Amino acid sequence: MIPQNKVDQLLSRYEALQARMASDIDTQEFVKLSKEFAELAPIAEAARTLASARKEMGDLSTLIADPASDPEMVSMAAAELSTLKKRLPDLEQELQVLLLPKDADDERNVILEVRAGTGGHEAALFAGDLFRMYQRYAETKGWKVEILSASEGEVGGYKEVIALVRGRGAFARLKFESGGHRVQRVPETEAGGRIHTSAATVAILPEVEDVDIEIADKDLRIDVFRASGPGGQSVNTTDSAVRITHLPTGLAVSQQDEKSQHKNKAKALKVLRARLYEMERKKLAEERARARKGQIGTGDRSGRIRTYNFPQGRVTDHRINLTLYKLDRVIAGEALDDIVDALIADDRAHRLAAIEDTEKLGNKVA
Repeated sequence: MIPQNKVDQLLSRYEALQARMASDIDTQEFVKLSKEFAELAPIAEAARTLASARKEMGDLSTLIADPASDPEMVSMAAAELSTLKKRLPDLEQELQVLLLPKDADDERNVILEVRAGTGGHEAALFAGDLFRMYQRYAETKGWKVEILSASEGEVGGYKEVIALVRGRGAFARLKFESGGHRVQRVPETEAGGRIHTSAATVAILPEVEDVDIEIADKDLRIDVFRASGPGGQSVNTTDSAVRITHLPTGLAVSQQDEKSQHKNKAKALKVLRARLYEMERKKLAEERARARKGQIGTGDRSGRIRTYNFPQGRVTDHRINLTLYKLDRVIAGEALDDIVDALIADDRAHRLAAIEDTEKLGNKVA
């Protein structure tokens, strides 16, 4: 059921914004209002299209019911009415989806963390494959990727890599990637041609600023030490590396990629802030999950969410039972949208179902 009062309020706000922006206002206010106007525009268009369809259906029904109507006109009106009745549910669902509460973090940049799991060298290589998949995917979206820290594997890939992905809507598109990723393939070093299974974990965190989450200085322990390269080889003669520990939670972040202690501290704080913020998001997600079953993308890193089977050329997302036989294009970042779009659609379907269940329960109580 579409809440008409809410639709009317949004349409009124949309028209008020339109009038205000057409008046003599300064640039700063115009920019501020234009963002809200752009967000409301799809809702206004969908609402008007639905209202127009309903009005047309009413007019056609009136014409058909009028005994004075021309028989040929009645026949044409009946055909049009039948077409509109079939189209109406799609128009209603489109508006319902647009009215769903938006994730406040959807437009944020992303802190992307990829870590090798079980599988030794092959797991590190797989972690590298996943990170490059997200890099290429980001390129297709016009996003920028900046590596914040990286620990390379002994034969390639990464033991761990953390990066900042900058771009509008990055979190909205990537947030369902959090979780365990599994690969099944024959390693290049495997002489017997046996298929090995290894894993990596992906964490997608919204980038947050100081205003989003406050961290008291007394809650931090900051240790500095000398940065070192592979095998303990010193790469810097000063104590530029930084480890920041958040005492209340025990979370610790180390950063040594920069030669400047100040820059390393800033990067470490950025990652720490994102992890603390994600902890709060996860608490909220778990509370919502108890209220409605079957939701996806809670950010749980322990659950296996996807398998990449190279011998069969397939990718399977276990949350929505989706299997695609285009692994090469997915791992290249070209066809990742096929999975992302399906996950977003599934999430919307669950949220719509939850609203419908709440309305049914409310009607019963009433």
